[in-house]
Amino acid sequence: MFVALSIYSSSMPDNYFARYLPLLIHILFALGIAGGMVALSALLGKRRPTRAKMTPYECGIRPTGDARQRFTVRFYLVGMLFILFDVEAIFLYPWAVIYRDLSNAAKYGSKYFGFVEMLVYIGIVLVGFFYIWKKGVLDWNKPEGEES
Repeated sequence: MFVALSIYSSSMPDNYFARYLPLLIHILFALGIAGGMVALSALLGKRRPTRAKMTPYECGIRPTGDARQRFTVRFYLVGMLFILFDVEAIFLYPWAVIYRDLSNAAKYGSKYFGFVEMLVYIGIVLVGFFYIWKKGVLDWNKPEGEES
């Protein structure tokens, strides 16, 4: 009992940054181990470059053309749209977690408040999806300048 009391009764260091000293030691230790492993593999590892090892790997297909070719703008648009709709889909999870609370009739006045709220949200997302679909952003067969 006395040992436990003496541990918890010890005062905190006066210096604010002294509290973070264990974290700093931990980070330095982890960086030291990682750096040591990389350095040891560079010093002790065998290097036998062959023609097969030096060729770029692209999903098992022989690379053709220049690796520095430009991508069409549609590639970036589809990437941004994926991120946008992915983030919007993430907003469905908190709603699903608190759906039972949202259907509490006494609190919001309607038993279907949470359900209607999410239908409106999904409707707005679908309007955006149909808009980009009609604009032809998702159609990869059209030439670049033919958006409507």
